[in-house]
Amino acid sequence: MTRAQTKKEAILQAATKFFAERGYWDTSVNDISKATGVAEGTIFYHFQSKEDLFLAVLQKFKEDFVGKFKQYLKDNEFDTGLEMVEGAISFYLYQSSVMEERFLLLHRHHYYQIAPDNPKCWQYLEEIYSGLISIFEQAIIRGMADGSIRKVSANKKALLIFTLVDGLVRLDTYNLYQATALYEELIESCRCWLKP
Repeated sequence: MTRAQTKKEAILQAATKFFAERGYWDTSVNDISKATGVAEGTIFYHFQSKEDLFLAVLQKFKEDFVGKFKQYLKDNEFDTGLEMVEGAISFYLYQSSVMEERFLLLHRHHYYQIAPDNPKCWQYLEEIYSGLISIFEQAIIRGMADGSIRKVSANKKALLIFTLVDGLVRLDTYNLYQATALYEELIESCRCWLKP
């Protein structure tokens, strides 16, 4: 824990690492306590349970990633909606390399087994994915308005593009294939789907 980092931030950072690498069931509060030098009682002061800590990790990921995505789109000017789609793809691939640990966390299968029994977990996962898909959808809608994208079902195409991009990132997350190696092919495929 650095001087500028609060105990709560240190706990969240360590929990993210453990949940990503080991999963929820194989991570103990004791592991997080040892890694941070923060007493278990202090962890439970900030988070009522391990489940609450996990939910806080998901919420932070949602706020950080979706927030960074929206800021990126706000800070960059795109001449067309098609360019905005391509920019969103590039940013997603870039963030997956910068936030590898968090993507590993997001791509762990057993969190989706927890979600049906935990409404908050389900809500955060849904908000993460729907927030990201909506960014692609907004770009497609803009492209249809400016003529750079043909008339399509914006929601369905956004979902397909997101699935394609996220699927490549999953392969990268598990070191099966480097997502950026297919960047040009990915962009070309999206252009074929969208261009008039």
